[in-house]
Amino acid sequence: MRYFIELAYNGATFFGWQRQPKQISIQQVLEFTFSMLLKNKIEIIGCGRTDTGVHAKQYFAHFDHNKEFSDSFCHNLKHKLNAALPKEIVIHKIFPVADDMHARFSALERTYKYYVSTTKNPFNIQFAYRVYEKLDIDAMNVAANFLIGNKDFTSFSKLNTDVNNNFCEVKTAFWEQHENQLVFTITANRFLRNMVRAIVGTLLMVGKGKISVEEFQNIMLQKNRCKAGVSVPANALFLEQVNYEF
Repeated sequence: MRYFIELAYNGATFFGWQRQPKQISIQQVLEFTFSMLLKNKIEIIGCGRTDTGVHAKQYFAHFDHNKEFSDSFCHNLKHKLNAALPKEIVIHKIFPVADDMHARFSALERTYKYYVSTTKNPFNIQFAYRVYEKLDIDAMNVAANFLIGNKDFTSFSKLNTDVNNNFCEVKTAFWEQHENQLVFTITANRFLRNMVRAIVGTLLMVGKGKISVEEFQNIMLQKNRCKAGVSVPANALFLEQVNYEF
């Protein structure tokens, strides 16, 4: 039987999702806790690899087990897990799915949000990136519109990754302003390592007037990570939503 897990986590104290040999990751903590409570070695597959320090408001993972769990068992297991897991991780739901459902490969699209603070705010310093310069949001949105479509995102990918290609189909990419905070939202079928943070860093260069919209487009077309801007800090990035056809 295959089971999906819907969860959320604050990634500030973890070295990303993926299991690490000498560091604590979300995957490692979940596998240890599930294995302890189910009295079996449980391997958990996630819907993607969030980087060190990145958060997830919605995340899905799956595991296999030779027993068929009732709804009440899944409900009770959820409460036991939440009692045993660290405060930074919460399990929202555990439910059975078809055997061919895969947390990573069955996901249709994922949405990330990045939060930028334009004023000093002691209450969001953990979850927003402070920018001091005045930003041209209209120019940033014009540049962001160029991201939409099935395109090569090599310029915004971490180098030497183990993927077959750097093409992603971006459905939406835009900035919104909520009082003294800017929020960048991007939805795509897949994301490369470091991709969102590199895109945001380069779009902020547009907003600050350091590069033009045309230069932003050329950076993407050059397929060269060295031409793009620096990656913004991970603490302001959230995996917001993952969509499936259940």
